[in-house]
Amino acid sequence: MDDPFAVDVQRGSPTAAETARSISSNTPTTVTSVSEGLKAGQRIAKISVITLVAIGIAELAMGQISGSIVATADGIDSLSDAMISLIVFVGLYLANRPANKKFPFGYYKVESFAALIAAIGMVAIGAFILFHSYESLMDPHRIEQPVLTMVVLAAAGAISLHRALQMRKIARKYDLLSLKTDAKNSIKDGSASIIGFVSVLVASQFGFLQMDAIGGMIIAGYIFSVAYFSLRQSSLTLVDAWQNPGTSDNVKQLIEAKFQAEPVRVRSVFLRPTGMMAHAEVHLEVDGDKKLADFESLSLQVQSLIRSKFRLIDRISVIPHPTSFDGKKDTRL
Repeated sequence: MDDPFAVDVQRGSPTAAETARSISSNTPTTVTSVSEGLKAGQRIAKISVITLVAIGIAELAMGQISGSIVATADGIDSLSDAMISLIVFVGLYLANRPANKKFPFGYYKVESFAALIAAIGMVAIGAFILFHSYESLMDPHRIEQPVLTMVVLAAAGAISLHRALQMRKIARKYDLLSLKTDAKNSIKDGSASIIGFVSVLVASQFGFLQMDAIGGMIIAGYIFSVAYFSLRQSSLTLVDAWQNPGTSDNVKQLIEAKFQAEPVRVRSVFLRPTGMMAHAEVHLEVDGDKKLADFESLSLQVQSLIRSKFRLIDRISVIPHPTSFDGKKDTRL
C-alpha cells in the first residue's frame, strides 16, 4: 500500500520492531539535514568574516585619508559585522556537536545564544557610531578625496550585498536563526555602504557638509533595528517561548485524523524550541488494555507522522494515559 501507516489485514498489526525498521528505512533523518545546514552555515560565516575584515580595513583607511565620518562609521560597522560573523561561526560549530551527559538535548541553543551575544555587540557598536556622528554634525568639515571614497563605499556595498544574498539563501534553506541574523546584518552593511556613498556625494558635490554625519546616524539606526530583531528572536527561543501556538493544534488534528480507527485521543501537545529545531511532547489517551508492544508501535508511527509534516521537530516524546473501553479514564492505574 502507498500509505506508510496502513496495515495488511491478512497479516495483522506490525510489531514495534518491524515498524521501527520500516520508519528508519523510508523516512529521511532530520539529523542529517541539520548537520548539513550547520556545515554550510559554518562555511559561509567563515567567508563572511574574511570579507568583512578586508572591507572594514579598506573603509577605515579611506575614512582616515578623507576625513569622512560616514566612511569611518561604515568601516567600524564592517569590522563589528566581522566580529558578529565570527560569533555566529563559533555558535554553529558548537551546535554541530553531538549530545552528551552534560547537554543531553544537544547544543542547538548555542546557536540562539550566539545570536543574542551578536545583537548585544551590535547595540554597543551602534551607540559608538551614533555618538561620533553627533560630534561631526556639530562640527562639520570638508571631505578629502571624495571620488576615491565613493568608489570604495560602492565596491564595499556591492560585495556585502552579494555575500548577504548567499548567506540568506542558506539560512532560509536550513532555518538557522543566527545565520538569518548575520544575513540581515550583511544586507544592512551593504545598504549602509550605499547610504555612505550618497552621503559623501551630497556632502562633496552639493556642499551640504552635515550630510556626512547624518549618513553615520542612519547607519547607527540600521544597526539598532537589526539588533532589535535578533534580541527578540533569540531571547524568546532561550526562554522556551513558542511563537506559533497554532502548531500544537495542527499536530493534534493531524494525529487524530490519521488514527481514527484506533481508540486514541490526543490530550495535549507541548512544543519547545531548541534553536533551529524543536522538541515535542505528545500526551495520548489510549486503551488501558493495550499491550506495551502495541503502544510502542503506535508511538513510532506517531513520531514518523509528525516528522513527515513538521521537518523542524526532531525529538518527540509520546506519553500514554490509559482509558477504559467506554472512553472514561482507567481508575485501575
